[in-house]
Amino acid sequence: MITKMPVGEAHATSEFGMACQRLVPWAGAPHGAKEPPIGVMACFLPAGHASDSDCHDQDEVMIVLSGRGEVEIAGERAAITAGELVVIPRNQQHVVRNPEGGTLAWVSLYWPLHEPGAGGAT
Repeated sequence: MITKMPVGEAHATSEFGMACQRLVPWAGAPHGAKEPPIGVMACFLPAGHASDSDCHDQDEVMIVLSGRGEVEIAGERAAITAGELVVIPRNQQHVVRNPEGGTLAWVSLYWPLHEPGAGGAT
């Protein structure tokens, strides 16, 4: 069975100080389907904004799809742009900024799906 869904800011909701669309696990997964070991979300950060500062007991990678901005991880800052992958180690405070230009968009993959000991979604 092929499962498809539209991905874009129009399908996102407000989370973490920006528009986010949770992709994995996805709504409408078959009843009783095994929960995946990872989570995936598309993130859309408008110009002149920053994400909420976040820290979680999960590893994360960001694949930057469009735009340019800045990521700060544990006090270290770096410019980011489309076509780059950013690694965010678990338990590191991080924030993404988009000081100017168009929307900064990326896909984040994080694992495990739930923070250890949390028992719920991130």
